[in-house]
Amino acid sequence: MTRMGTLNRRSALLAIAAVIVARNAQATPDGVKEWLAARVKGKGAPKDGKVTLKAPEIAENGNAVPVTVSVESEMSEKSYVKAIYVAADGNPNAGVITWEFTPLAGKAEVQFRTRLAQTQNLVAVAEMNDGSLFTASREIKVTIGGCGG
Repeated sequence: MTRMGTLNRRSALLAIAAVIVARNAQATPDGVKEWLAARVKGKGAPKDGKVTLKAPEIAENGNAVPVTVSVESEMSEKSYVKAIYVAADGNPNAGVITWEFTPLAGKAEVQFRTRLAQTQNLVAVAEMNDGSLFTASREIKVTIGGCGG
């Protein structure tokens, strides 16, 4: 008989197994779509255009892959980029990063480094203040994985 809050051997083994399974889990293209859909909350499918995603075609080391995302848009009260979402379909978690903007940003461009576990697609979606969505994607070939690969 176990008391509430007491960890027995069986519970410990199940917890360890769950962590191992979760660590080896990997996002999928459907997982990326779900992650992005949760952020844009039913505003429709993103259209190609306006978004530029720059990253190396081949990353010799997945630990720090340089990425630049820019959106062609004026940044005025009438029209501006509200957010940029970036997802990856081969990492343990689909979501990579999210940025939010106001017209005061002046320019919708971000640069960052990300860890990529393996060769995969990065997807960037820009949400405009009027609710319209634009996207770009790029496959990055990773020769040495950065997320335990």
